Amino acid sequence: MVSHRADTMWCLELLLTLLLIINDASCQWNVWVPRDISAMTNSCVVIPCTFMYPSGIRPYRGIHGIWYFGQPYPQLFPPVVFKTRTDIVHESYKGRTKLLGDLHQRNCTLLINNIGPEHSGRYYFRADLGGANMYTYPDFSELRVLDQPNIDVPEEIVSDESLELTCYAPDNCPDMTPEIQWMYTDYLPDPELSTDYQEDSNTAVLSSTLTFTPRPMHNGQLLGCRVFYPNTTLVYERLISLDIKYAPRSVWVNVSSEVMEGSSVVLHCEVESNPHSRISWMFGDQELIWDEASNISLSLDDVMPAQEGLYTCVGNNGFGMMNTSLYLAVKYPPREPVVNNSMTVLEGTTLALHCSTQGSPAPTLTWLKDGELIGTITADELSVLQIIDITPQGDGQYRCLAENEHGRASSSFNITVEYAPVLLEESKCTVIREGVQCVCMATGNPEPTIEFYLPDLNITINESDRRYNFYTHIDGYTSTGMIKLREKGERADSGGPAVNVHCSIFNMYGRESVLLELQQEKKYMMAVIVGTIGGVAVIAFIIAAVRYVGQNNKKEKTGIINLWALWQDWRSKK
Repeated sequence: MVSHRADTMWCLELLLTLLLIINDASCQWNVWVPRDISAMTNSCVVIPCTFMYPSGIRPYRGIHGIWYFGQPYPQLFPPVVFKTRTDIVHESYKGRTKLLGDLHQRNCTLLINNIGPEHSGRYYFRADLGGANMYTYPDFSELRVLDQPNIDVPEEIVSDESLELTCYAPDNCPDMTPEIQWMYTDYLPDPELSTDYQEDSNTAVLSSTLTFTPRPMHNGQLLGCRVFYPNTTLVYERLISLDIKYAPRSVWVNVSSEVMEGSSVVLHCEVESNPHSRISWMFGDQELIWDEASNISLSLDDVMPAQEGLYTCVGNNGFGMMNTSLYLAVKYPPREPVVNNSMTVLEGTTLALHCSTQGSPAPTLTWLKDGELIGTITADELSVLQIIDITPQGDGQYRCLAENEHGRASSSFNITVEYAPVLLEESKCTVIREGVQCVCMATGNPEPTIEFYLPDLNITINESDRRYNFYTHIDGYTSTGMIKLREKGERADSGGPAVNVHCSIFNMYGRESVLLELQQEKKYMMAVIVGTIGGVAVIAFIIAAVRYVGQNNKKEKTGIINLWALWQDWRSKK
């Protein structure tokens, strides 16, 4: 190492002599410094420097020099690194810098001790020959302060091909000589080491080269380079992770399986390779999905029987190709049954209801009406339900349910049965305190219209007639109509009472008119008995009335109304 330093100094002296000769010929301001130089942090660095000035200039009171950091313009007050006229320098350089060269010999070589990362940057020299003969040279030396050594790694490392890794340590500090060691090499197959010393522009670099043949198993493993200075505590290390390129070594996929139709399945594929392979899932000749990654997943949603078959995962990264296949079997529950459309039919119609489906295995078909089982259960893909002479009770929702061991499906439709009006037994007239109240209730589809007819007065009462407190209400297929006849009766021009009441019900399929039965409200009858002038008078009146009815031999259905007329006539005489 001492011989290397001696050779360096000899080259520097030779270069200085040549530059002096050139200076005499050119008579210009020139400087020579290494454009790039490096050093390890906390060590030192020597920046070689030789300057020239025009031969016609005679230094006034000697030659002085200044080293600047960052920029060459004094008017911008750059940090002063070193100055021969005074010890005033920037705070970060106090006690660290020394001029090794003799300015009178035009040697401006600078030493910087105990350097740190903050000292990285450009260094400019300024010559001061006295008076106006001052000049800052635009050429600079750029210092890089390193906290770890550099390792030269090829852009691409391929498995089974010889590899060279070189670690570099700068040797630009005259008081310290570096040494290099490789770390974590025990697992390498037959490693070889070689050392070299390089000089360029009076800067020196020590290097160590590690040679071996990597394998795929070495991918991602660590290697390290350590630089240290004997007899000091200065140690620097750098670790790298090996990035070994190799063809796909394995392709892993799911095992073959069965899935249900309509469910989801994920086909997963992992490929071991470096770099990542272009992984693709193939179904026959069709490429379904691809990505450059270590793994890929093919998601199949709502799987159909047509998707059953062989799926192949292919990995290719340019260094090789590999593939693996699996078989996907699809089972499926019954498909949604195909049934009749919703329909409206007339009472008495005969219907054939169809339900067809597909499934594996063959499904059972069940008919339900409004949630209740009807018909028989059929183990086939087609079922026909016969309805003979449908009645209003056949109105409702019909559902066909298909089932097998893998699931169930159903479809429904509505049957609306239309029929002529039917009078309900709740229809009647009742004697109440205020007079007579008549209620008429009927069911039908479409909903029946209700009217009241008073034959004694030849009056028809419906929604358009507001004189008789007419009231109607519709609930589903049931219509209700009600009128109230006041206590004195509703009289025509002749003044006769109106207590004969007919109920008329009708829709598009028929019409019916019924005389409503008159019923005496029990509570009201007791009130009449208690409220008369005398109990005897009432009893006498009832006996006379019964005899009168018997003598006239009237029909039973009109007897109650005539009784009512006699009662009203009797009261008027009172």
